[in-house]
Amino acid sequence: MDARNPVSRHETEITPRGLVLGAAITVVFMGANVYMGLKTGMTFSSSIPAAMISMACLRLMGGGGILENNIVQTQASAAGTLCNVILVLPGLVLIGHWHGFPFWQTGAVCLLGGWLGVAFSIPLRRALVSGAGLPYPEGAAAAEVLRTGQADANGQGLRNLLGAAGGAGLVALATNGFKLLAEGVLTTVAVGQAAFSIGSGFSLALVGVGYLVGIGACLALLTGVVIAWGVAVPLLTALGPPQGASPHAAAQAVWSGQVRLIGAGIIAVGGLWTVGSLIRPILASIRSGLAAARPSLRDLPRQERDLPITWVAVGALALVLPLAGLFAWFSDGAALGGLLPVLVAAATLFAVLFGFLMAAACGYLAGLLGSSTSPISGIGILTTMVAALLLPLILGRAAGPEGDRFVIAMALLVASVIVTTASIANDNLQDLKTGQLVDATPWRQQVVLIVGVAVGSAVIAPLLSLVYQAYGFVGALPRPGMDPEAAMSVPQSALVTQIAGGIVHGTLPWGMVLTGCVLGAAMVALEVRFKRAGLSFPALTVGIGMYLPLSVEMTIGIGGVLGWLGTRALGRRARGDGAAVEASRRRGVLIASGFLVGESFVGVGLAAVDAATGRSSTLALVGPDFSGAARWLGLAVFAAALAAFYRLVSRAPAADAPA
Repeated sequence: MDARNPVSRHETEITPRGLVLGAAITVVFMGANVYMGLKTGMTFSSSIPAAMISMACLRLMGGGGILENNIVQTQASAAGTLCNVILVLPGLVLIGHWHGFPFWQTGAVCLLGGWLGVAFSIPLRRALVSGAGLPYPEGAAAAEVLRTGQADANGQGLRNLLGAAGGAGLVALATNGFKLLAEGVLTTVAVGQAAFSIGSGFSLALVGVGYLVGIGACLALLTGVVIAWGVAVPLLTALGPPQGASPHAAAQAVWSGQVRLIGAGIIAVGGLWTVGSLIRPILASIRSGLAAARPSLRDLPRQERDLPITWVAVGALALVLPLAGLFAWFSDGAALGGLLPVLVAAATLFAVLFGFLMAAACGYLAGLLGSSTSPISGIGILTTMVAALLLPLILGRAAGPEGDRFVIAMALLVASVIVTTASIANDNLQDLKTGQLVDATPWRQQVVLIVGVAVGSAVIAPLLSLVYQAYGFVGALPRPGMDPEAAMSVPQSALVTQIAGGIVHGTLPWGMVLTGCVLGAAMVALEVRFKRAGLSFPALTVGIGMYLPLSVEMTIGIGGVLGWLGTRALGRRARGDGAAVEASRRRGVLIASGFLVGESFVGVGLAAVDAATGRSSTLALVGPDFSGAARWLGLAVFAAALAAFYRLVSRAPAADAPA
């Protein structure tokens, strides 16, 4: 046993209070992730903050062991990954196929895709988690937080998280609720006909995202920003700006209609490279997992016991029938005639087989780079492109006058299932690494993740509906009179919908996509070169930097650069004291997580208020004429928060105040 592991005997893992607590945390973080994902296109891992909240709550109940806390965070981690369905599913609203989020169909997408993800990850655990020597950085970090929490008798770590959440929540309330602070600043300058845009958001949650994903991913993201806004947008606006548009409107139109497709090409190439390079490790992992499943459970140590592979196989096969039923239900009323059974069979087979391949690829990348840099966005784009290309071959023009819209909708539905499957498999392997490091039992973690998926699937449709009814989406407002400036941008959903529609209608500007593919090949070459030098530069993230809004990308980049500078400053002060650097890093992770939690909670609360009143900006204290002062106030508050955050991450915690 690891000498640092605080478990000296087999503690109780699954308890009734732990299941209830895990379900409650799942619901809370689902709300935070739905809001953040619809607003920015990015979700955050809930494992670490869930572990901290679990430790605090169980302490109030008389105390709990590290294994019980690990079970709670495993169950609650479903909130951070199940919400990745928002990368694709809102596209059904954007194209007008849905006018909200129907409870049963939305829940079924998440439930069936999530359970398939759990099933697919189980045969891969032994080879990818136990035998491959992969670092699983986020799983290791969660284990360290659990260990620290057991030793954190004075609760300083929880105070760090809750203090940061409170501060970020107050800023978010003043920004999005009272409208006293601006959300960011964006300036466009015209040089001839070329339009150059620069700006940043003032979101502390996005600063936290940048800190958590690290400098490598942030530099890749900023590379995409430079290509998009420093090269592509100025060049395309100079060659042919939209007639009669202002420089700002021209830049936004060119970015939205053309430059984002270059980013999609980069992501497609990066995703194909990832999958192709992992085929051999994936097959080896499956063989190892099947071989390890032959002994009975009684012959294996507790720490090596998975759910029996035969149960997993039967369960996965059993999920095929309701999945086919979901596709048939979704197709009801599409006038498919005799093509319905063919469509349902093809969609089901594609979802299962392609879903397994993507789940394995994501799980392997989670071990190499962490969950935050796994290619979930690329999987959504690749799956949607392949589905939009294949479905017309099956349906032709036989689906009636609404045939094109139905084909787009079916492609988005299939992609939503596969994205959910890959996300949950990714999460499960990361959690199993945490469990390995704290001496947990794998099959118990797999069971509670199944429970976490079920709980999350039951609440995601109401949460999506709440935010949609309160704010609407850009290009799809639920009722007249809503403020389009307050609408959620749903960037990934808008992109995959644009791609699917362009393929089906034959209007996709393939020149932009192919340009992106060429750039993607160059980015992959850079990724390989940096990897040989021991550095991270994910090519997929360069593409993401080209299609997320500029205000989002720059704020995330600020967080990553700030964390890197703080770590370097601390390294100089600490003079080789690795313990001080690690303690500061843990504190930084908790503060960054607190930023995410606090801002997202306030966002969900404001959505509930607006939904109840039936109008936007219910709590606003000022009108549009205050916008100039709000920008300066927002900039001042944001700068002060950055300075405080830098001070905390660049100095070691006091010896008597563990992170």
